[in-house]
Amino acid sequence: MSSTITATGIMSGTSCDGLDLALCSFTGAENKWDFEILACETVDYESDLKTSLSGAHLLSGEDLMALDMLYGRFIGTALNKFHSKTGIVPQIVASHGHTVYHRPVSGKYSLQIGNGAAIAALSGVTTICDFRNLDIALGGEGAPLVPCGDMLLFPQYSYCLNLGGIANISFEQDQNRVAFDICPANMALNYLANSKGVLFDPDGSMAKHGKVDSELLSVLEKLEFYHQTGPRSLGREWFEAIFLPELNAYDISVEDKLATVCEHIAERIFDTVERTGTMLCTGGGTHNTYLLNRISHKLGEKGIETVIPADDLINFKEALIFAFLGVLRSIGRTNTFASVTGASRDSSGGCVYAGPSF
Repeated sequence: MSSTITATGIMSGTSCDGLDLALCSFTGAENKWDFEILACETVDYESDLKTSLSGAHLLSGEDLMALDMLYGRFIGTALNKFHSKTGIVPQIVASHGHTVYHRPVSGKYSLQIGNGAAIAALSGVTTICDFRNLDIALGGEGAPLVPCGDMLLFPQYSYCLNLGGIANISFEQDQNRVAFDICPANMALNYLANSKGVLFDPDGSMAKHGKVDSELLSVLEKLEFYHQTGPRSLGREWFEAIFLPELNAYDISVEDKLATVCEHIAERIFDTVERTGTMLCTGGGTHNTYLLNRISHKLGEKGIETVIPADDLINFKEALIFAFLGVLRSIGRTNTFASVTGASRDSSGGCVYAGPSF
């Protein structure tokens, strides 16, 4: 027997663009689920909060705890305004939080701030957060988490590609869902755009006017991470310690670096996939026309068609899926796959802060 659950998913990406909110409804039974995005919006960060989030990894323990609570209250307040505008208060809120640390191998921990108790207290809605650490405790990477939603909500596509701060992919292989981070995407492109005094290269116009530097491209392609197999994930730490030094070592124009990184992203995706089919492309990088054209051109050589959905899904797919992961957690269903993360078993991750009606 199917039932419908409403949930608001909350996502803050590595690029600190803003807080994504997606109010969704899910109707499902067993492994068949339907969804609808009822309303969505991005709440911009004021400059002070954006600066605090960007530099959170440099804070003392006490200051980080204060930011965790401050950011939780910010999310709770944003939710109240959002739900008031929609006229709908959902049954569940599911918050990814803002990642400060992700060190599943070297430290066996991951930290996403945005205090769940503060969100639940302010919004009055049962809040589920901290989706990664149970999987890490079980020996996994704690990432990526989106593949569960990809499999159950988007089974019609051969591949699901997200072009966010980091490009990641999920697909079926040998009757298991597999997924992993591919390479930096908007994290690198925005870094380069920032050096020109702009937040990002919205349609890839700067990259289009650049020229691919074959030497830099070759260096990037040889980075050790790209030759690993099995579950693997990337974070800010790897980007700053490994990728950036190579990028900054070359004295070429920003436009040339942008063109080279776009080619690198396209090459990494091309090398990741094998069979023909369709690839659903979402995330902010999908709006980068130059990047998407390079990806589509390369994938066409393997008979893979890129599918670009409506803007709501492009921009809010991760928020949608975290809403869904919260729904699965609330009914005790698996929302994290060991085949993806390398954990000892599947799990249903997420800490629950109960609202008054839970």
